[in-house]
Amino acid sequence: MDYTRNPFVPADTARHAIWEMLVTRDIDAFLARDWSMVADDFIEDGFFGLHAHGRDNPDSWRLGYPNLSAYRDDWLRQAADTAAVSFAEPLRPALFRATTLRDIDIGDGVAIVRKKFDGRVARADGGVEVLNWQTLYFCADHGAGWKITSFVGYLPFPMGGR
Repeated sequence: MDYTRNPFVPADTARHAIWEMLVTRDIDAFLARDWSMVADDFIEDGFFGLHAHGRDNPDSWRLGYPNLSAYRDDWLRQAADTAAVSFAEPLRPALFRATTLRDIDIGDGVAIVRKKFDGRVARADGGVEVLNWQTLYFCADHGAGWKITSFVGYLPFPMGGR
């Protein structure tokens, strides 16, 4: 199975574009540690991100990213931390294999997108990196394409029990 293949046909223009933005471009930019590759995928004005801390109770979610700069800085830190790890397998295909994005609800130029991470990546030291969370993205079509307006990230996957 080719996990890098967009599951949405190009004729489904909105879903196809959203998948490319949130999967292909995000993975490639993260691995390159290059925020400029994804910077235009966000609407800066009013952006925020909630951090669920792996908990399904909204009372425990926190405003982890009150603005895009805060998110960018943490994204770059996480990308650098990941780059410092020696993996026993190619990371790009492993990230695609662990990523599922198939549920996109669209209405009146806005979308709710569910991106799930569920997989393991072998490290060179014999350990394993466990990818097990999900993110709920809120996007809007701004004429120039789909953009991320906010998100709730680091939700447990699957939900329930924490």
